Amino acid sequence: MKFLDQAKIYIQSGHGGAGCISFRREKYIEFGGPNGGDGGKGGSVYIEAVENLNTLIDFRYQQHFKAPKGQNGMGSEMTGAKGEDIIIKVPVGTEVIAEDGETLIVDMVEPGQKFLIAKGGDGGRGNMQFKGSVNQAPRYAEPGWPGEEMWVWLRLKVIADVGLIGQPNAGKSTFLSVVTKARPKIADYPFTTLHPNLGVAWVDNYEMVIADIPGLIEGAHEGVGLGDRFLKHVERCAAFLHIIDATVDDVVKEYEVIRRELDLYNDKLASKPEVIVLNKIDALTDEEVGTKLKELEQATEKRVFKMSAVARQGIWDCLRELCQYVSHKPKHDKIKKDDHSWSPLN
Repeated sequence: MKFLDQAKIYIQSGHGGAGCISFRREKYIEFGGPNGGDGGKGGSVYIEAVENLNTLIDFRYQQHFKAPKGQNGMGSEMTGAKGEDIIIKVPVGTEVIAEDGETLIVDMVEPGQKFLIAKGGDGGRGNMQFKGSVNQAPRYAEPGWPGEEMWVWLRLKVIADVGLIGQPNAGKSTFLSVVTKARPKIADYPFTTLHPNLGVAWVDNYEMVIADIPGLIEGAHEGVGLGDRFLKHVERCAAFLHIIDATVDDVVKEYEVIRRELDLYNDKLASKPEVIVLNKIDALTDEEVGTKLKELEQATEKRVFKMSAVARQGIWDCLRELCQYVSHKPKHDKIKKDDHSWSPLN
């Protein structure tokens, strides 16, 4: 399924039905009086977050959502039927933004969350509602009230505990494929990953959702490469795993380029907890690894982990370190110990 994280849609709730002008016309009743019923209410439009969706691709093929109008009122004091409501289903993590592209209407972050985006118009009153002592045979009824209409943007931000950041070809997709059941595309050229990938790892019997986004390069915050399109997908993460390719000449520069892009894109991203790891250590000698590890620790003033995702070396240390920043979600009781979920101890 193709990944699509942004869509613009048109929404219109139903107009209310018109009230009815009617009079009783029964035998032997000379002055029956008005009996026109009210119009039905127009259908409303709701947005609902559902768990089994992970892309907005459906909105590429349908952009207009119009709820039906309410039925007009009828004689014999019969009220028109209400227009049927429309429910637009979106993935969990979808933001609904006004047409200006900036005003946030609602953030759909909980499964089953439902939001009334456009209320249906009320039905008009029939002429029986206007009968009074002065005018006992009114020949007037209200038209239905109009519904609401608008264009809105849907923007999907994936919900994950940990975001993988780093330059292209740093080994993020390989790491995700090793620690989870996700199977992202892996190759030895930059920008192999073209859309975010999610996977779930189990650490000490707790769940950790990990997001791999396309690699960042210098100028990503201004639209260079793919980065600015996908940086939003790590805004909800509790922490970052910053993966650095140990085979590059200047590992400090690799680290600083990514940190600068986070700072320029959003202050909140730059302030999130970060675990730094030097990947592909199996391609270097112990002396080279030690030298680059020391350079990174001096530049960042943080502990730097070393890892080889391919050889599964050092993975456990990274995951355990990330656990302290992630809210613990216990593994479901129905999942047995002999299942095939990945564990660093396997």
